[in-house]
Amino acid sequence: MKSTKDFWVQKSQGKKIVMVTAYDYPSAKQVEQAQADVILVGDSLGNVVLGYDSTIYVTMEDMLHHAKAVKRGAPNTFIVVDMPFMSYHLSVRDTLINGARLIQETGAHAVKLEGADDVLPHIKALVKAGIPVVAHLGLTPQSAAVLGGFKVQGKDAEAARKMLADVKLCQEAGAFAIVLECIPQQLAKEISRSLAIPTIGIGAGVHTDGQVLVYHDILTYGVNRAPKFVKSYTNADEQMTNALREYVSEVRSELFPNDQHSFTMKEEELKTLYGGRE
Repeated sequence: MKSTKDFWVQKSQGKKIVMVTAYDYPSAKQVEQAQADVILVGDSLGNVVLGYDSTIYVTMEDMLHHAKAVKRGAPNTFIVVDMPFMSYHLSVRDTLINGARLIQETGAHAVKLEGADDVLPHIKALVKAGIPVVAHLGLTPQSAAVLGGFKVQGKDAEAARKMLADVKLCQEAGAFAIVLECIPQQLAKEISRSLAIPTIGIGAGVHTDGQVLVYHDILTYGVNRAPKFVKSYTNADEQMTNALREYVSEVRSELFPNDQHSFTMKEEELKTLYGGRE
């Protein structure tokens, strides 16, 4: 089981951190078997698993439910859980209550919050209470409507300077790592160089201290299209759909089940059942 300190050591030694976003028991089990460093239970489960068109519909109960399943599937992997929309925006007290629930009720090891500015006091309060925090800047899906959609962030000098300032404030607030989503690779490189804490990139180029992708995107499982920054390593959809088609066909043609997949009774029991009739 890794700790926050281990991730700092990996950064200092130039060893990449591997994070995978997963949402349930079987996917978490596979990610642990693949020896990833971190599992993120992302609120992207709203899009990927629950069929919403936005993460803003994901609730605390959704996150608790899925994080518990992930913990059962990957008991020996460091787990980070997203704090969902409006669970850390009202008051620091609400943030602490919700953050504590995510840790206490799921067995996860850290929470993730999007944004800086008004979010900084919430990061500080969580860390002070003993809850490790991962920050998240760049494209922040919970704020996509305000940002003008799912677009690359920090593309001009002014926006880049603001992000450079924000990541340092997140570090000062106590975040032990930061996710950088959809930003130019040059900016991600400068941010990673300027911070003592690890950076985890998604659509941020190769120069971050680690990478994160969604389980379903990696495997092409249940996704219609993937963003530019995703690399698919297999096509599970195709394999699984073909297997299901074969099942449907065999049932309709009475090829399944056969004797191999059926149970039998002893002959003497059959005679008793039918009253001695042959």
